[in-house]
Amino acid sequence: MEQGHPRRWAILAVLCLAVFVVSIDTTVLNVALPTMSRELGAGTEELQWFVDAYTLVLAGVLLTAGSFSDRFGRKKMLLVGLAVFGVASALGAFAQEPWQVVAARGLMGVGGSFFMPGTLSILVHVFSAEERGSAIGRWGAVTALGMVLGPLLGGVLLEHFWWGAVFVLNVPVVVLALIGVAWIVPESKDPVARRADLPGTVLSTAGMGGVLFGVISAPTRGWGSGAVLIPLLGGLVVLALFFLRQATAKEPMLDLRLMFSRQFLGASGTMAFLMFSLLGGAFVVTQQLQLVLDFSPMSAGLATVPLAAAIVVSSPLSPAVAKAIGARITIALGLATMAAGLAVLAFFAPGAGYPPTAVGLVLLGAGMGLAVAPVNDVLMSAGPPESSGRLSAMNDTVQELGSAFGVAVIGSVLALAYGNALPGTVPAGMRHSLGEAADAVQGMPAGQGGSLLDAAHRAFAHGMTLSMAVCAATALLGAVIAFLLIPGAKKAQPDHRAAAEPQGESVPA
Repeated sequence: MEQGHPRRWAILAVLCLAVFVVSIDTTVLNVALPTMSRELGAGTEELQWFVDAYTLVLAGVLLTAGSFSDRFGRKKMLLVGLAVFGVASALGAFAQEPWQVVAARGLMGVGGSFFMPGTLSILVHVFSAEERGSAIGRWGAVTALGMVLGPLLGGVLLEHFWWGAVFVLNVPVVVLALIGVAWIVPESKDPVARRADLPGTVLSTAGMGGVLFGVISAPTRGWGSGAVLIPLLGGLVVLALFFLRQATAKEPMLDLRLMFSRQFLGASGTMAFLMFSLLGGAFVVTQQLQLVLDFSPMSAGLATVPLAAAIVVSSPLSPAVAKAIGARITIALGLATMAAGLAVLAFFAPGAGYPPTAVGLVLLGAGMGLAVAPVNDVLMSAGPPESSGRLSAMNDTVQELGSAFGVAVIGSVLALAYGNALPGTVPAGMRHSLGEAADAVQGMPAGQGGSLLDAAHRAFAHGMTLSMAVCAATALLGAVIAFLLIPGAKKAQPDHRAAAEPQGESVPA
């Protein structure tokens, strides 16, 4: 199967459609939150869980879902996950109470966790080693585009429909993906029948859930709060027990030798730093566009098009660059370019209008597009194809952790720097965020309100500089990790396909 599956490019298109819908859902809901707050009577904490219930459940179940995918069949789990995701989206669209939205988002996370690992692991089986980098590049570009275009699509829908349209958007895409997967995607699974690791399943889900709950709660409750520290530290303890279980079990869920190999650690560490800097930076830029530059939600979405355009241009070029100079150098170059873009956003964009922001977004997108494909290829090449579901799940888990920590840490840095930069005369109700300050000055006399809002804008500019500088340093650290840990060209990632196929992989021609 040197040339791969004869319908591999059509399979890629179907898998990209599936991953596009789940990546959109990472960000599309953000622009609908103010409307949902008014129409559902949701408070600040409920709004937070509208967004975070999805991430929490998704990351908590991913390792279990990846193991099930290898054991029972990747196509089967992909179909199950898509169906659950579509049904949950429909339920969320017609929710009448805040708790119903939270429940629907959690159920969407369950569905997403079962079909996300399948998309990438199936690519490993249907593409040859020579074409796999190009395929993963396109897959990664679609994933990134979904996250970037989510706010824009949400803004367009809200201008013409009710808030539930951001959920309804998923349903036709899921139906098309289900038809495509059922018709064209081949089945594959681990040829060695393994027993389910029930203790490992419980420990991994509880541990990841605890860590994510603590991290997600940190920006609103504070890192020293018991509501943050107890689940965070408890989750870390449970994860330690999970790894102990994996080290001693006869048929573990994860291969720890693979997980702690230099290749996997280098690729996963790089991916974590990449997602930390990307999502942390996007968290700040979104506020700058709407609260400082006074863009509407739809205009703010349009303002991020340079980021999406740069990803579209650089992603297809990434495999050719990696072939010419090696994956390690390409990944490090991509992270360094991201760092340069974040530095522009840190030191030139605050208080300077939109053009410097656009330049920073272009560099950020170009660097991301350059790095994502080779880092995913390196990670997925760290083990044999029969473990691709678990490898893909670990990859997705690392991305979710990096994203969650990026928003939580950068959100905390921004809030702390903003509060410290405000004059002591600013009222307490304006000291937590620029959004609160903008709301607080509405009923004040024009002169007093304008003066206070100017002070809040200056404080936000200070906070943006500091938080974006942290993002830039994180991306640069990711480049260093990639250069030091990812094997060079002479230590190319092994393609285990030849060794694995005779053992019974079910991938029909």
